[in-house]
Amino acid sequence: MFRGITGNVLILGIVSFLTDVSSEMIYPLLPLFLTTVLGGGPAFLGIIEGVAESTASFLKLFSGIVSDRVKNRQRLVFWGYTLSSVARPLMAVATAPWAVLLIRFSDRIGKGIRTSPRDALIADSVDPSLRGKAFGFHRSMDHAGAVVGPLIATFLLAYVTKDLRTVFWLAAIPGLLAVLMIVLRVRDVARARKESDGRFLQAVPKGNLKTYLLILFLFTLGNSSDAFLLLKAGQLGVTPARIPLLWTFFHVIKMTSSMPFGALSDRIGRRGIILSGWGIYVLTYLGFALAVTELQVWLLFAFYGLFYGLTEGVEKALLMDIAPTNERGTAFGWYNFAIGAGALPASLLFGFVWQLAGAGAAFTFGASLAAVAALLMFFFIKTANPPVR
Repeated sequence: MFRGITGNVLILGIVSFLTDVSSEMIYPLLPLFLTTVLGGGPAFLGIIEGVAESTASFLKLFSGIVSDRVKNRQRLVFWGYTLSSVARPLMAVATAPWAVLLIRFSDRIGKGIRTSPRDALIADSVDPSLRGKAFGFHRSMDHAGAVVGPLIATFLLAYVTKDLRTVFWLAAIPGLLAVLMIVLRVRDVARARKESDGRFLQAVPKGNLKTYLLILFLFTLGNSSDAFLLLKAGQLGVTPARIPLLWTFFHVIKMTSSMPFGALSDRIGRRGIILSGWGIYVLTYLGFALAVTELQVWLLFAFYGLFYGLTEGVEKALLMDIAPTNERGTAFGWYNFAIGAGALPASLLFGFVWQLAGAGAAFTFGASLAAVAALLMFFFIKTANPPVR
């Protein structure tokens, strides 16, 4: 069961778990804190999240390129996690909306620095025939943190304190434990480094890798923020008290499905698993376009969780099957950039279609883009078989 879960893979999984516990103790409370405590409005919340995610997307690209050219990826991972773990709890001392913007900006800088080098380090640390399992395990641990973090915050607010700032301070504990784990247990792996010629454009993907990333970008254009699914859930009768339960249920499905499907991709091939996930996405969005009851919402969220389990880790494993050995960090940089660049306009397009033509049209639009991307994947990505053991 644990074959392929090497020391680095295990520790980086635990690090992601602890970091997500810390992050998810704060993030779900942030809109409430910003609007009711600091007096910020929805528009400023949108500015904060837009700036934060844009920053992370661009930095993931550059940190990935840099990680192929430096001797030690572990240091980039360490500094990225450290910056986020130190910045995030400072929400507790924020006295104005601009301070929240600065803190979120710093947190996302940390995420941008660490993500691509960390994923490349995972790929370096495991046999190619077990990469799907390794990345699936990492995603499972990440989702486990997303389940535990809000539950801890809920417990603290219900039984320990009503003060949001106290919860934010306590969120520092798992974040600092994650940094300590990196210092004590994560080790770099010997590899062939990419020689730098000083020209950024030499790092632009070519061939099959470029095609794969363009298809991922197209798929992401139809993959809007999950906040729209929660909005639809509320319209169909899921009460505010049950929304956190629905969200936790969703993350449990993601957590329990990521590793099994990742391991399955090691045996039967990556492309078929990804296409199955994208097919489930299409059916889920069409389901949301037609849903009329709360029971249907819960079933659709379960289905949607399987989409993540089938795709998140496996997409990364396929990326590593295609990418040159000495350009793994660069490949992850472009992968994260393509997804980030697609995610920014995706929600704007979805919201515009919803406002103009209704929720059904918006979900159908998202499903249609995903279906086109799946067809392109089927015809143009030919690496259907996993690496030989």
